[in-house]
Amino acid sequence: MARPTVFITRKVHYEALSLISEECDIDLWEQDKPPPHQLLCKRGNNVDGIMTNVMDRIDVGFLDAAAKLKVISQIAVGLDNIDIVEATRRKIPVGYTPGIVSEVTADHTMGILLASAHRLAESERWVRNGQWKIAFHPLFWLGSEVHHSTLGIIGMGRIGSEVAKRAQAFDMKILYNSPTRKPIVESKFGARYTSLDALLKQSDFVSIHCPLSKNTRDLIGAREFKLMKSTAILINTARGPIVNSKQLYLALKSHAITYAALDVTDPEPLNADDPLLTLDNILITPHLGSATESTRKKMTMIAAHNLLRGIRGESLIHCANPEALKTH
Repeated sequence: MARPTVFITRKVHYEALSLISEECDIDLWEQDKPPPHQLLCKRGNNVDGIMTNVMDRIDVGFLDAAAKLKVISQIAVGLDNIDIVEATRRKIPVGYTPGIVSEVTADHTMGILLASAHRLAESERWVRNGQWKIAFHPLFWLGSEVHHSTLGIIGMGRIGSEVAKRAQAFDMKILYNSPTRKPIVESKFGARYTSLDALLKQSDFVSIHCPLSKNTRDLIGAREFKLMKSTAILINTARGPIVNSKQLYLALKSHAITYAALDVTDPEPLNADDPLLTLDNILITPHLGSATESTRKKMTMIAAHNLLRGIRGESLIHCANPEALKTH
């Protein structure tokens, strides 16, 4: 009996490859850049499973090409790159890795929040560029205080809850907006549910942790920036298109808000001539919220187990569309 074949769209930890190779033949994309969509479709032909990440577009075109596909296993929490509805219609389970990234992404969120408040990236560039001529000045490099400030969290899921936990240590007042209220979070961290508009008006820091969907694309745009305080700092570690990039540039350029910190952008990666890169009052990191050795290894191993279980016709560890498994 022929062994199943899987396509893995990026180099991953050796342990995961070793585990998968025990049961499957592996077609591994070894380049650092993601495979172009046309090539992705070609390589998806005649495979039983695919391990993807957020840069791979798994749409109807790919699914048409991958007629033998039994499972999609994503090394991520977000699934906006995958047509879940179409995969479900075709009875293809979609695995993902929730929970693993919550704490480390919350750590990164607080890291870039603090860095923005104290203008660390901007002042570090100033030092490296040889502009540090005065040892100390009472009016130089004034930033924003974090303690006792108001943090507005958009999307109170696992990551948002972990951010609230960390914010509590700084005695921050926590507001949140989410599709449903979270009584446990309210009780544990003193968070207060409010409308998005009220959150934007009252918050000193606005941190985005909602998934990307048709309802959240361009959620923060010109209207929302006008509602925010001129001293506000925007943090986005969720998905780039939730914030309208053009309007963010205009808000920062005009100082409608004071600062932004992004771990995700639109597009991703940013083009070298993107106007956001001309601004000093922005901190941009290259989508590394979950980038620790331990977390990425855990994510990859869960994705490997999801892949193998899907090929066997078994329930996945974490499945985004469990209804696809009902007929298996």
